[in-house]
Amino acid sequence: MIITMRENPSNKLFVAGIVALLLIAPSYLLAQAGAKKPVLLYSRYFNAKGESRYLPDGTYRDVLARLGDTFEVRVNDLPLDAKNLKDVKVVLIANPSDRAVRNNPTPPHVSSADVEALSKFVHDGGGLIAMGNQEGHNLEIKDFNHLLEAFGMRLENNYTDAKKLIIPKDVPIIGGLRWAYYTGNQVVIDPNNSAHPRPLVMNDLHQKPVGGPRDAAGALLAIAEPGRGHVAVVTDSGWLSNDALSDKGIGSVAIKGEDNWEICLRLTKWAAGQK
Repeated sequence: MIITMRENPSNKLFVAGIVALLLIAPSYLLAQAGAKKPVLLYSRYFNAKGESRYLPDGTYRDVLARLGDTFEVRVNDLPLDAKNLKDVKVVLIANPSDRAVRNNPTPPHVSSADVEALSKFVHDGGGLIAMGNQEGHNLEIKDFNHLLEAFGMRLENNYTDAKKLIIPKDVPIIGGLRWAYYTGNQVVIDPNNSAHPRPLVMNDLHQKPVGGPRDAAGALLAIAEPGRGHVAVVTDSGWLSNDALSDKGIGSVAIKGEDNWEICLRLTKWAAGQK
């Protein structure tokens, strides 16, 4: 079947537009297919050698594999300086260590050089996700807080036991989702800091813990936006473990029907500056 069109300027313009689109589309699609994923670095720099918690090939294997669909995931224990952060978009730090494990060397604590390098990285558009934990997990916060305080936040060892938190629908980024929270400390926020720190998830005392009696009022997850960057501070590291994501649970506590992976994905995309 042959379709003919009357000779007029509008028809010619229409045909020319279609031809141009067909010529451009293949190159656009190829460019999109070849676009590089943003780099997410799971940094083990502040974790002690021999520390078995949250290993990339252990309890964090599943979450890092899933993040690989959206990010180019890297794992190393190199210093977080300008050279090693050159093409990184998001840095993830979980449970920075306090003491040496067995006969291994003492782990590095946050130094003034680390604060300077990571502050510049974030202000220039990078993302940082830092996660605390509970007691008994070799967690260091005294020096790590020097870094977080640059963004108007600090961790405090005021604990909340495991609970299932239904996040209110009006909360930005992760509203309406269900967070299986597996025990952690607390974020204290300086509202006068120029990074505009603010709580994202406040502990709802009406939703009771299932793994113990502790239930501290305060922020369990907070964010800040210094310069062009994004910072999220979470008070639990176990919520992203293989067993938490699979509803198996941790220890004797299993919180089922959670959205931890979706919370992680949204939070990580936000840290990368993606809408």
